[in-house]
Amino acid sequence: MSHMTYLEASVVGLIQGVTELFPVSSLGHNVLIPALIGGSWASDLNVAAPESPYLAFIVGLHVATAIALLIYFWRDWVRIIGGFFSSIRDREIATVDQKMAWIIILATVPVGLVGVAFEHEFRVLFGKPIRAAIFLLINGLILYAGERFRTKKSLAADAELAAESEPASAQAVVADAVMADSVAADTRPAHGAGRAGVAAHASGQRAVRQQEASRAVQADRRLATIGNWQALIIGSAQILALLAGISRDGVVMVTGMFRGLSRQDAARFSFLLATPVILAAGVLKVPDLTGPLGNGIHGQVLVGSILSGVGAYVSVRYLMKYFQTRTLTPFAIYCVVFGLGSIIYLSVK
Repeated sequence: MSHMTYLEASVVGLIQGVTELFPVSSLGHNVLIPALIGGSWASDLNVAAPESPYLAFIVGLHVATAIALLIYFWRDWVRIIGGFFSSIRDREIATVDQKMAWIIILATVPVGLVGVAFEHEFRVLFGKPIRAAIFLLINGLILYAGERFRTKKSLAADAELAAESEPASAQAVVADAVMADSVAADTRPAHGAGRAGVAAHASGQRAVRQQEASRAVQADRRLATIGNWQALIIGSAQILALLAGISRDGVVMVTGMFRGLSRQDAARFSFLLATPVILAAGVLKVPDLTGPLGNGIHGQVLVGSILSGVGAYVSVRYLMKYFQTRTLTPFAIYCVVFGLGSIIYLSVK
């Protein structure tokens, strides 16, 4: 593994950060791309090799990805973690934050147990490029089916959210008009105009953050009603992501929509569920990277981690807005095309 270059580490780190949250499978891409490039990439970055340090490297990057998620959702995690401790103190699960804490714990248990017990077997059996390509194709079909066969309850949840957002959109238009007036005023010479513009901008930013926080609380109120059994079913879908090519966020979103969640709430729940799983997986691999397997690549790990964290943060910001109005279908098409193309290329290579 001492032959891993900074270019390889940079590409893998950025791919990990972006594809971990996009519903296109980070592990599938990190298995396929080195094989498709070939040469030293295929030998240096072989996830299925015995005692593969590359697997420790890409899973270790999960720590950076999880930190990015924690930064983006930090207000939510403060509430949820507070709900966990208050539920223990009060010996009850009554508030929204308390319910969310235990729903996330319950939904995380299945993939945690299976991952610890069978991670090595999954890697050896399914970490081959051709199999990753097949599962990526299957992932695309899962995403397409998730959109094509939405339940009436999930569609109704989308319609309800759209109706609720109309008043907020109207308020946003008014706020934009006020901001435009402030900018126009700034262009006219006047004593203190610059300070007024800065104050108006800061006020607008605070309003946006408050609106986002309000939406998050409302989303958690809806998610807290799904119940323990539903949470267990949705969380168990993460087990499929142990197969290289199957997206954790994708299958969780599809399962959530199948159980009646709106697309937006399913996306939020998938990101919240991913945080402890990704963080735990990364932390478990840190000893490998600090031990003999990590000799000679500590600098590459640092570079890859920085790019992974930045890519993850930008991705989650984009996707949280994207899924407010758009679908999984473009990602489904991408997975089918890339998966099928990889199968053909690897078969005739």
